[in-house]
Amino acid sequence: MEQSFDSFGRINRRSRQYLPLERLETDFTRALLGDASLLPFGNGRSYGDSCHNDMGFLVPMQARKKILHFDPDTGLLTAESGVFLSEIVTHVTPHGYFLPVTPGTQFVTLGGAIANDVHGKNHHRQGTFGCHVERLELLRSDGVYYRCSDTEHIDLFRATIGGMGLTGLILRATIRLKRVGGLDVEEKVLPFANLDAYFDMAGVADHENEYAVAWVDQLSDGRGLLMVGNHVAAPNGSISIAGRFGVPVELPFSLLNKTSLSLFNAAYFQRKRWLKTARRVPYQSFFYPLDGVRNWNRLYGPAGLYQHQSVIPFEAARKIVPAMLEASRNAGQVSFLTVLKRFGLMKSPGLMSFPMPGYTLTMDFPNRGHTTLELLNRLDQMTVEAGGRVNPYKDQRMSAEVFAASYPRWRDFEAFRDKAFNSNFWRRTALMLGAAG
Repeated sequence: MEQSFDSFGRINRRSRQYLPLERLETDFTRALLGDASLLPFGNGRSYGDSCHNDMGFLVPMQARKKILHFDPDTGLLTAESGVFLSEIVTHVTPHGYFLPVTPGTQFVTLGGAIANDVHGKNHHRQGTFGCHVERLELLRSDGVYYRCSDTEHIDLFRATIGGMGLTGLILRATIRLKRVGGLDVEEKVLPFANLDAYFDMAGVADHENEYAVAWVDQLSDGRGLLMVGNHVAAPNGSISIAGRFGVPVELPFSLLNKTSLSLFNAAYFQRKRWLKTARRVPYQSFFYPLDGVRNWNRLYGPAGLYQHQSVIPFEAARKIVPAMLEASRNAGQVSFLTVLKRFGLMKSPGLMSFPMPGYTLTMDFPNRGHTTLELLNRLDQMTVEAGGRVNPYKDQRMSAEVFAASYPRWRDFEAFRDKAFNSNFWRRTALMLGAAG
């Protein structure tokens, strides 16, 4: 069976083969014919090819989306892996809880959040999503259901968190939620004229606030806006927001270019810079601003987009981050969304997790072919030479060498990969380095 399973970057779009989960649960050995490989597929919010398996089968997981149990006294929630984070939020907020860590979209499945060990705007306080996973149930190709936690099958548990779906099928998981006073956020916007000013204020902002994220004008010399926030103290009901609008059709070209981006950045900076006093904002607009625009990735045109995310150690960030922005400008590439965050010291339980202490820079580039790839390779090189990492969960093209430099423990992870599971990403990185096929 085949159907479309695009990743969010929309770079390599084609029909892909899939196997229903029910067939694997009935008889894993008979369902998996010959040497064909498997890979679970959530909601396709990964930007690259870590969610694709063009030489095998995808296993759609969205149909399994029941919330099985929630204890308001402990904050523990158990759900099937296909449930969206948005559905968890809707279920628990009447009881005064919220996700301890949330990425920039709420339309991620629970299994996807674990397999990518997602992070948010509060890494300095809460670490990654994996830090809050109590246990999970994993189905592997031997037909065994493994109950994994920090006390059972510990190594497999740590390999599965951030393991890109390569250790088996996450069927369900229990996570520990965070109690909050109110759902909405008291936000404050702090403008900065250059990146030195940002670096001077970022540590203090993290110390004083639960959430912090910076928007950077990529076309300037580093001006931007540092947005900090904390949940409101009292649950007075969430502020309503306007309904979602979207990009209803496929565009034949990208609407994002230097001219349009210059106009947008100038208007955005001027509008936000005056919001220096704290104000209450809906949680959706603070955590998930782009979720309000359906299919916003279509703005990049039919060729799609590349997202590049790196983390640079603290000691190198003041030099390397401005250099990376300058390299992108010199290459004539415009990043519609450029985000800078400060990672804290909390270590994830995940063996292959992306975050490390330092600053993480994210840039979105329209796919301009060879010139874009040349820039991305240059950004990779700058990252690893500084002792940093490139995010594999958002990648479509990093080399095997960059992968090995970013994740020197990949061979430790390979020992726990289910050999019946594979992905496009793993083939072009680890398999090129000698991993088993």
